[in-house]
Amino acid sequence: MRHMFMAAAAGLALSAPSFAQDDLRTAISTDWDNHLEALYEHFHENPELSFMETETAARLAQELRTAGFEVTEGVGRTGVVAVMENGEGPTIMLRADMDGLPVREDTPVDYASEVMGEDRMGNTFPVMHACAHDTHMTSLVAAARYMSENRDAWSGTLVLIGQPAEEVGLGALAMLSDGLYERFPTPDAVVSYHTWGYMPAGVIRYAPGWAMANVDSVDLYVRGIGAHGASPHLGKDPVVIASQIVTNLQTLVSRELSPFETGVVTVGAFNAGTKHNIISDEAHLQLTVRSYTDEVRERLISGIERVARGQAMAAGLPEELMPVMEVEETYTPALYNDPALSDQAGSVLTARFGEEAVATADPVTGGEDFSRYGRTEEDVPVFMFWVGGAPQSVWEEYQAQGETPPANHSPFFYPDAEGAVTVSSEGMVAIALDLFANGVSEGAE
Repeated sequence: MRHMFMAAAAGLALSAPSFAQDDLRTAISTDWDNHLEALYEHFHENPELSFMETETAARLAQELRTAGFEVTEGVGRTGVVAVMENGEGPTIMLRADMDGLPVREDTPVDYASEVMGEDRMGNTFPVMHACAHDTHMTSLVAAARYMSENRDAWSGTLVLIGQPAEEVGLGALAMLSDGLYERFPTPDAVVSYHTWGYMPAGVIRYAPGWAMANVDSVDLYVRGIGAHGASPHLGKDPVVIASQIVTNLQTLVSRELSPFETGVVTVGAFNAGTKHNIISDEAHLQLTVRSYTDEVRERLISGIERVARGQAMAAGLPEELMPVMEVEETYTPALYNDPALSDQAGSVLTARFGEEAVATADPVTGGEDFSRYGRTEEDVPVFMFWVGGAPQSVWEEYQAQGETPPANHSPFFYPDAEGAVTVSSEGMVAIALDLFANGVSEGAE
């Protein structure tokens, strides 16, 4: 995330542009006052953790049924699918994610979450919508209500999905594995958006092509031979070996990838030992690995194993004490915004909001399992755009100090909900209307 917004954090002048009213904008703004604001506050105040979104999904399903959609619940465990057939034309899918995070909220809003929730493993945590999925669901409902009330403005099939478990990278896979593209109309395009606290409300950015990264979690167990801390020569110190591994892992990016390729290898945790004067027999490293292409991903993962084995061999460890590496089988694949669809949708956004508000951006090394909707045998083009969420006053206060305000995943993050929801709803509706009217652009690789 920081890669994309370094310029902003350094003091780039971004501010919420003003937009002229039209029928679509007026309709969504009116709906915010009459219905959406209360719905957003309900979602925000009642978050649920990944795959535990039962009440959230029920409320979303209720809203979509009331809007006139045929709704199916329990897709991919807690996912929601809503379908509206409205004559001949393309099938367009809009997606929102539903889960909160195990974070204790510390914001000044009077609808702040005080929820203590159970995760899918039975552990209890404070829960917060710290990544703005509450805005995403509210925007999906806004789009549903507008499209239903204006069926004479489009022709085709509209599919809306409420996806569980984005925060653990498993929800999209669960829905697809549960027959999303077989049980329901297969989309010609899938569109989504994400509220970003790293930009002020009203600002829109998108990245054609690679937009977000592969996310891999790697556990590395570095073995050794325990000994007394006063007699290190009688053992093989896994702390020293693991330290050398940490240092040498940095060369995978700096010396083995082209300067034009992106890769990140971060050791987020290093755990070993129990006491000052005991050399333990194991150290545990936890890594996050980021990349865009499958080729770079494979090179980084295989490189980690090679570096770890090499350091263990240099320390004189026997084969049976070589490091053990575990890579989570289900990872979050990189998001590839279809270039032709990106150009089409980006043109719609620019025409509606203006060049002051809309621009292309560099990709980020955060992850989003929205990517999976474009990585099936159906080869469906997908597009995600980012909508600023920071309240303008908060943005200006932090920018004056040369800083970026608290944003996604922070306990202090609260978005300008009206700005995020109304702009994103309008953007998604405008893109959908264009896709229904003109079809989905082709020509991308």
